Amino acid sequence: MDLVLEFKNGIISGEGADGVGLFVISGSYSTSSGECSWIKQYVGCHAVNYRGFREAKGIWGTWHIGVGKGGFNIWPLAEGEPLAAVEEEQSTSHAQPATARTS
Repeated sequence: MDLVLEFKNGIISGEGADGVGLFVISGSYSTSSGECSWIKQYVGCHAVNYRGFREAKGIWGTWHIGVGKGGFNIWPLAEGEPLAAVEEEQSTSHAQPATARTS
């Protein structure tokens, strides 16, 4: 998944693309509780609801679409870090993908 998120004044916005297609993100977050929620709206298609919690590396939580649900982890790539380095780390540990994962 390619994803760009902006967090400003309690509002989450962004856009990206994955194997399903292009999407936009809109939602909110709380700096005091670390909670956040957003909707990932695929262009011309369905939406997915996300609810998560901030941690040191990024955000983890659950996604829901209809009766389906799963977990996710999102955290930024280090500046200049190639995706191949992240994929290697994942194959040698139980870490989640660096960009995002839904299961």
